[in-house]
Amino acid sequence: MDYPGLAGRTGHFSFGAPHAVTVGADGARVVFLRSAGPEDPEAALWTCTVATGAERLIAPGPIDSYAADRDARVAAYTREGRLWRADLVSGEVRAVPVAVPVHDPRPDPMGRAIGYVTWQDGSAALRVAGPDGDRLLAGEPGNAWREHGGPINWGVPDPAAVRFGRDRGWWWSPDGQQILAARTAGATSLHLLDLDSGWVDVHWDRETYPHVVNVRWSESGGPLVTVLRREQQHGLVLAIDPRTGETQVHAELADARWVEPVPGTPRHLPDGRVLVGGELAHDGFDARCLFADGSLLTPPALYVRRVLGTLPRAGGPTGAPDLVVEGTEGDPSRQDVFRVRTSLGGGGPEAAKITATAGWHRAAVGGDVLVIDGEVRRGDVTVAVLASHAAPLPYEPRPLLERVTDRRLPAAVLYPASYVAGAKIPVLMTFGAGPGHQEVVSDPAAWQERQWWADAGYAVVSVDGRGTPGVAPSFEKVVHRRLVDVALTDQVDALRALVGKHPDLDLTAVAARGHGLGGWLAAMAVLRRPDVFHRAVGRDPVVDWGSLPGPFAERYLGDPVDAPEVYAHHSLAEAAAQSDHSRPLLIIGAELPGVPSRPAATLAEELHFLRG
Repeated sequence: MDYPGLAGRTGHFSFGAPHAVTVGADGARVVFLRSAGPEDPEAALWTCTVATGAERLIAPGPIDSYAADRDARVAAYTREGRLWRADLVSGEVRAVPVAVPVHDPRPDPMGRAIGYVTWQDGSAALRVAGPDGDRLLAGEPGNAWREHGGPINWGVPDPAAVRFGRDRGWWWSPDGQQILAARTAGATSLHLLDLDSGWVDVHWDRETYPHVVNVRWSESGGPLVTVLRREQQHGLVLAIDPRTGETQVHAELADARWVEPVPGTPRHLPDGRVLVGGELAHDGFDARCLFADGSLLTPPALYVRRVLGTLPRAGGPTGAPDLVVEGTEGDPSRQDVFRVRTSLGGGGPEAAKITATAGWHRAAVGGDVLVIDGEVRRGDVTVAVLASHAAPLPYEPRPLLERVTDRRLPAAVLYPASYVAGAKIPVLMTFGAGPGHQEVVSDPAAWQERQWWADAGYAVVSVDGRGTPGVAPSFEKVVHRRLVDVALTDQVDALRALVGKHPDLDLTAVAARGHGLGGWLAAMAVLRRPDVFHRAVGRDPVVDWGSLPGPFAERYLGDPVDAPEVYAHHSLAEAAAQSDHSRPLLIIGAELPGVPSRPAATLAEELHFLRG
């Protein structure tokens, strides 16, 4: 997309910055991807030796992704569909002669063999390349594909899994002797594959619980898997016996709207307890928490976003390290990094914030080493900082963050850099990617495009209404089966409340824009609330929720068979048919009967339309 005034750099702000950071379990090396900068965006593979802080180029780009063994001594990656193996200690890199194209290569935890997915006869197959050569571990011939009526894939996530955040379809055992693999042939099943070609099926009620959401296999125990019912209101955390494939229910997850598992869970703690992410919704609590064998580990004020791993606890008992989590405490615009005590004792759950400054912090952990925003720490000492070649941000936006209405909706107003108070200014409400995605965040990179819009003459308003993560589970899930009504109500109420603190906002000139679900909401805004919204642009909007992958649509709207009226109420086509079209609306990248549409448009063209 072209962003006038940004010199083509929007979307390239991270080029040159370290990303995809991995820390070896022995704490000796940090592995990461980094490009030379915006002018040369091809990411290369680098390491940093923790003891010295020295960085080393291992392999030039372009490298989209890589995977390392347990101690980050060996890495596997693809370039132009071929498999490469990198010795991260010696720096030796060599191509591995295997079947191509290669997808999702991963060394076993010991670094001896590399598993990968390739495609044969239209279906995905799982193969292993090791000292004995390259061989097929699981795959089915083309005639099976034709007899089944569709592809039979091994080792790749099904579309439902991707919607739940699971981007993998196979996992090594800690000793590198087995692989747990997903087989997708319409429905998804799991299988334990021995490298000597023996295998067993994983047994659970797949008809009742068809969605495989999370899988993790750590050294502290056998595989753990989270499965959900189709309606997503009930789930099970299952422990798998790696010898027989039999499963045992370790925990149940339930919610009247939908179950929202915490990324990074379930997992075994070093002492054998099972960590499960869940929600606390009684005795006045409304929190997204962590539990170990049913015992609460995190204080209710901490909204847990992701579990990263463990760090040794200084002076603590052996076998009771701290958890490292990304989360929010109080201010939903921030993401901080916390240490959470896993040992049970007096005083209740304990979490200590590691990050000190307001921002959107990201971390990686391994052994006794923690990397936060490129800063490599061992204990309380910063031993290295991963160099960044990213260009400075074009703008220095200063959004004014607020909490408005009795629902304390996170909101922000961004003015032009040259703004002088006292004159009315038109309003542009930006819906971004829509419900489920935060817009009001303490991250300057997230405001670059919005500052361009502000400098074009708008007060840019962003509101994280109900349905948005970061506040509380009830805040997120109250939109169930009534998303459009709740979302538009919050946007309107927040806008009107903001006028009290920002009297220059001109509510007679309110425009809206967004993409994806945000484009759907922007279009709904002028179709359903023309009394508030006067013009809108929707990029690639969701016209019909029935066209979305079932797991995603059903999370918000329920089963379309049981509630066709809910889907009709959320349909852009239905809204357009019922509207008097009194307000201008432009659809980009989709077609909506009776509404002007274009296959593509620049931001300059959007601006021209919104200005009328």
